[in-house]
Amino acid sequence: MDAAAALAAAMPELQGWIGRAREVEEEIALGAVRRIAATFDQPPETFARGDALPPHWFSLFFADVARHAALGPDGHPRKGEFLPPIPLPRRMGAGRRVRLHGALRVGDVAKKRTEVAAIQPKAARTGPICVLTMRSTITVGGTALAVEEFDAIYRAAVPEGTGSAAPAPIPAPGDAAWEEMLPLDPVQVFRYGAITWNAHRIHYDADYARRREGYPGPVMNGGLTMHLLLDAALRRAPGRLAFYATRLTRPLMVGDTARFCGGTVEDGRMRAWVADMEGALAAEMTLEFAP
Repeated sequence: MDAAAALAAAMPELQGWIGRAREVEEEIALGAVRRIAATFDQPPETFARGDALPPHWFSLFFADVARHAALGPDGHPRKGEFLPPIPLPRRMGAGRRVRLHGALRVGDVAKKRTEVAAIQPKAARTGPICVLTMRSTITVGGTALAVEEFDAIYRAAVPEGTGSAAPAPIPAPGDAAWEEMLPLDPVQVFRYGAITWNAHRIHYDADYARRREGYPGPVMNGGLTMHLLLDAALRRAPGRLAFYATRLTRPLMVGDTARFCGGTVEDGRMRAWVADMEGALAAEMTLEFAP
């Protein structure tokens, strides 16, 4: 059975996963906060108990702590436990939409409730794909601080040793009001993966990335790309970040350099994007600021 037929056959069972939920609790520990600060080149000693964190840092907590024996061959937790058993083996983050109502503080005991929101099969230029949307709510003391919808794309396997079909490049916008050139540093990728407990092998195992998933080398972690873009945009922010939406459009390779760019703030909104070394659009973001 080919990938498209396998996905079609699995859809009746997969629809039954929609609405399944899980809740985890985590203490926002001072040690973890200081490790995060150091990873993003901030002075770790400036954080103390009770301090408010940047609102988007919620995504650096509540890692999936699956036991080692529960991991699949790609380093992700095996499907069929909490993740739906989508019969396509290659998984990558694609985008997210986040509404922010407040910020975590050092020492908080916070909860994250995650549910399967949608499972959508699609036909792409590169073959069948399936988009899984997970909705998460972060709360402290029953008050919601953030609501996030996260999209992951599942793709069919590629024959071992062949290249992964990439989407046709789209030129990045040429009207940037600001720009930062940033190296996609393998050490920072490693530290980010440790903080978020992300063991996806495409980010650090070059042989696996080439032979099993068809990339030229380790792939930049999309969550880290968006975190760096958020940080760059927030250095130009006119006020509190209230909402952001992200979309990954093209893989970036660890060790390359990328341009992190953005426009001016108009009516409380800003566009931001990332261009690869050839000038192709790799990621884009819309930010909204509270009045």
